[in-house]
Amino acid sequence: MPTTRPLPEYLVRRYSGWKATTFAENRGWYKRLADEGQRPRVMVISCCDSRVNVTAMFGADQGEFFIHRNVANLVPPFAPDGDHHGTSAAVEYAVRTLNVSDIIVFGHSGCGGVRGCYDMCSGAAPELTESTSFVGRWMDILRPGYDSLADGDTEDRVRALEKEAVLVSLRNLMTFPFVAEAIKDDRLSLHGLWNDISEGTIESFDNTTRNFAAI
Repeated sequence: MPTTRPLPEYLVRRYSGWKATTFAENRGWYKRLADEGQRPRVMVISCCDSRVNVTAMFGADQGEFFIHRNVANLVPPFAPDGDHHGTSAAVEYAVRTLNVSDIIVFGHSGCGGVRGCYDMCSGAAPELTESTSFVGRWMDILRPGYDSLADGDTEDRVRALEKEAVLVSLRNLMTFPFVAEAIKDDRLSLHGLWNDISEGTIESFDNTTRNFAAI
């Protein structure tokens, strides 16, 4: 068995405060969630970055969003090879079992994973090219996005790659047969968003202009 330690005291205090206030004041709502199960309308695929809080930005209650977080909000291509696929499993569950009506791929500024991909692809992070690097192999999903970048200032190209991470994920979602079928039947819509953390703004990808624009 792994060796564990007691939860940090500040987390215990925060939990106790939540249980005595938020939970106590909404006990009926939590009982309903437990008894009836979850019925989210939206799946959000967002980054692990601790600064990204999608539920707060959209004022979502518990049970409203089905959220999957990973490094750089990436979706790999459909690959039914019998291997371990956490993101693909989450997508399958959201579409086939929960019947969500929308999937949002939510990117953001200052993404460390995207910056790692940029450095790896430009030769500045050789450690990420090692076969033993989990981050490097995960960020290989974004290589097509790097290859499509226009020349220019490094920081501008990194920001462009953050948005490419959203588009790569959207394209890969379409390789899942059950996603494509749900979209064809008008049961599912895809959305690509990018959040500027410092400005608090959100940009949405517009299929018509093929660009991101503020919402």
